[in-house]
Amino acid sequence: MSDTANNLRKNLAEIQAAISRAEADYGRAPGSVQLVAVSKTVPPEGILPALEAGQRVFGENYVQEAKEKWPGLRERFPDVELHMIGPLQSNKARDAVRLFDVIETVDRLSLASELAKEIAKAAGARRPRLLVQVNTGEEPQKGGVAPSDADAFLLACRERGLEIVGLMCIPPADQPPSPHFGLLAKIAARNGLKTLSMGMSADFDAAIQLGATHVRVGTAIFGARPARAA
Repeated sequence: MSDTANNLRKNLAEIQAAISRAEADYGRAPGSVQLVAVSKTVPPEGILPALEAGQRVFGENYVQEAKEKWPGLRERFPDVELHMIGPLQSNKARDAVRLFDVIETVDRLSLASELAKEIAKAAGARRPRLLVQVNTGEEPQKGGVAPSDADAFLLACRERGLEIVGLMCIPPADQPPSPHFGLLAKIAARNGLKTLSMGMSADFDAAIQLGATHVRVGTAIFGARPARAA
């Protein structure tokens, strides 16, 4: 096994151990927090050691990249669960419904309508779980609904026949993350949602303390990423 593969396995084991410690520290049930290994920009051969080590939940940011990478890997590892965690264009809704098991970035009515249409077309063959992205910092460069609009947006999604199971957020990089995680948890609680995707490599411990059910970790597993070509 190459040094790169060995390092990845070591990193993965360390993250899994840290998640287990946080579960214990904060009174969470063992295994209640799922690790989403963020594999964007990582080629199939770079993902393979994580799969061979038993990791089965992965996050991707780009539909086209995932379409190119994952069909072959899924032939070998059919129990993989794939999450869409990047901005999703409405015209990619069909591909996203076919490819992903979880779409975490529902954030506007045009996308909700397209997803509802494509899920209906699939006639039950494909029904990804859906999360609404909340822009807790109200940053103009980020996707997500404003916190003050979240309740109405969730209602509108349900009126379109979408089953929303949870919420996702990405706190501002220059602010403490915990208030943002706490805000997301409050919105979820008042809307009866159990799934909270929050926390990344640098802050997943705080996210687990505040109720995360999924943490999205990439760099701490796969290392620094190359710049994506335009």
